Amino acid sequence: MIKFSVIVPAYNEGESIRENLLTIGKALESHVDSYEILAVDDGSPDNTKQEIMEAAKLNPNIKYAGYEKNRGKGGAIKHGVELAEGEITGFIDADLDISPDHLVKYLDHMEQTGCDVVIGSKMHKDSKLDYPPMRKFVSWGYYIILKVLFGMNIKDTQTGVKLYKTALIKKIAPKLRVKGYAFDIEVLALCANEGAVIEQMPVEIVFKRNASFGRIRIGDIFGMFFDTVGIWWNLRIRRSYSK
Repeated sequence: MIKFSVIVPAYNEGESIRENLLTIGKALESHVDSYEILAVDDGSPDNTKQEIMEAAKLNPNIKYAGYEKNRGKGGAIKHGVELAEGEITGFIDADLDISPDHLVKYLDHMEQTGCDVVIGSKMHKDSKLDYPPMRKFVSWGYYIILKVLFGMNIKDTQTGVKLYKTALIKKIAPKLRVKGYAFDIEVLALCANEGAVIEQMPVEIVFKRNASFGRIRIGDIFGMFFDTVGIWWNLRIRRSYSK
């Protein structure tokens, strides 16, 4: 059995995806006995697919897992989850603002503690951030919203590196509705609803995009807010029916 599945959602990452996938592979090779990297091309109009295929020629553990029509980051990750064959499934953003070394550290922590989920947190006291102030401000505002709506003791749901026990993430995947940036909170809220043990770990981020929000637009932030409220409402309905 493949021990570790890593899902890399990618949209218009043709300039860097080949090298970044090979970098992830190198980070895993010396620490993980068996792994697969599922590179999910989310309907990119550029050469992302071709570059993934080139990376797969150089490392057979890299697998193209894309499709033609754009589904959003949540849709890409959900597709990757359906294909994952490992005991543990990790996610990491394709731009590698976060080093893939985090995957190995988080995997060690999961194996040592027996927890169900490990997530990177920008608000962890040991995190090191080279990050635009505006994104820090938005992260704090979103944390307050999550605390009010969900009451979870999770300070940061949006950092782009996470690990899940595959049995858990596959169990909740059919319940997922959100395809945009609020996908992460829906996954974590459903995991918490299952009684999963969620651990938060420090993260080091070197922000590579030029704009304050990178590829996230103001409209995405508003959409994320409304999606989050929708997640809260759907969970409330599920709990009322289960009583």
